[in-house]
Amino acid sequence: MEEAVNKVIDESRQGEAVVLSSRGEGKKLYIESYGCQMNFSDSEVVASILTKEGFSTTRNVDEADVVLINTCSIRENAETRVRNRLTEFKKKKEDKPEMMVGILGCMAERLKKSLLEEEKLVDLVAGPDAYRDLPNLIEEVGSGQKAVNVLLSRDETYADISPVRMDKGGVSAFVTITRGCDNMCSFCVVPFTRGRERSRDPETIVEECRELFNKGYREVTLLGQNVDSYRWNMTSKGEIKDNSKLTTNFAQLMEMVALVSPDLRIRFSTSHPKDMTDDVLEAMAKYENVCPYIHLPVQSGNSDVLKRMNRGYTREWYLERIAAIRRIVPDCAISTDIITGFCDETDSEHEDTITLMNEVKYDYAYMFKYSERPKTLAERRFEDNVDDGIKSKRITEIIELQTQHSLESNQKQIGTTQKVLIEGKSKRSEEQLCGRTGRNSMVIFPKGEYQKGTYVMVKINDCTSATLFGEVVEEIPPAK
Repeated sequence: MEEAVNKVIDESRQGEAVVLSSRGEGKKLYIESYGCQMNFSDSEVVASILTKEGFSTTRNVDEADVVLINTCSIRENAETRVRNRLTEFKKKKEDKPEMMVGILGCMAERLKKSLLEEEKLVDLVAGPDAYRDLPNLIEEVGSGQKAVNVLLSRDETYADISPVRMDKGGVSAFVTITRGCDNMCSFCVVPFTRGRERSRDPETIVEECRELFNKGYREVTLLGQNVDSYRWNMTSKGEIKDNSKLTTNFAQLMEMVALVSPDLRIRFSTSHPKDMTDDVLEAMAKYENVCPYIHLPVQSGNSDVLKRMNRGYTREWYLERIAAIRRIVPDCAISTDIITGFCDETDSEHEDTITLMNEVKYDYAYMFKYSERPKTLAERRFEDNVDDGIKSKRITEIIELQTQHSLESNQKQIGTTQKVLIEGKSKRSEEQLCGRTGRNSMVIFPKGEYQKGTYVMVKINDCTSATLFGEVVEEIPPAK
């Protein structure tokens, strides 16, 4: 997915242990996830596979027999955090040598030899398409061997696996609809670590969403590296597999999921500007439970930089898509990803990003200094030649401008009444609850007698650049 997935890549998130109900007797499993939402979703698939093999899960790494860390390679500091964590686990193995340590995901795919043989930080390496093989890999390690499987697949989607949810009794869940990526953005490692794009059977997606709703979840986020290119019933060459069925595209899939229940909110991440069509926007406008929020990464406001990035669109094309969103879904919140300091970026090209930000006025943004990644097209074709001091100056300007725009966006919500899905207690106070609007704004309000997983109408009376504050004026009963 694009680097943010909304939420696509949030590098402020630290590793989180997967805490799940155990099934059967056996060894204890501990999983930590880093990076994008896809990694957290994949960890739920891994937990499901190993739970069926008799593993129980734990939040305490010290009592684990098998420790797995699901990794991200999108930026250098993400890899650095993972290496530091693996070094900690290596020290733990000095006191508990029988403990197995494995690495999953994008770093596993990219750095298998280094992590396994040279640095000797792990016993097991499994790429994103090899999770079904984990029981065998663990068995190999148990017999005294190092184990690795990083083979990429053209058809693996884990569609038949019901993920074991990380937050039992939760409100929101991720549902993967595609894996891999066919977009060869020059700065991105995803096509090399996650393989070619393939879509999942829509019926399995709808059924997973229905099961989640029946278990009490009230929001699903449809995940993919590029959800807009979702296509089912087509070969890799774009040929229809079975003439008795119609091809399902992303707009049609979203409508199928929206019909599960009017009380089930639908979000999606991430969209690609070159693939977002009006039919997706029309589906959003048609269904009240499809949230009016789109994450549309721009990366740069300059067409020449976008060409070097191999993004497949121009500044003008992107702004036309923004205009279409404003026209078809008028109250839609829009967030983005921005990379500053990409190869050869000039002051004038940076200024084009600033002017685009001022024209669009994003509600939120994920902003990064360019970090060259090994084996990408950018590493082979260009030089990472923008001075780090200049990158820092530019990213500061971008962050300050976005903070201003986010505050202005939230100030416009003051005095309005918003439908909020309650997520739980606020981190600020035990006397407050928190939840999100359809526009993805976080709202804090007095807890009263309201319950997690229910909808309330909240009148907004104050804000910061990141948060809305208000009071409940009405509780919404479930739809019949």
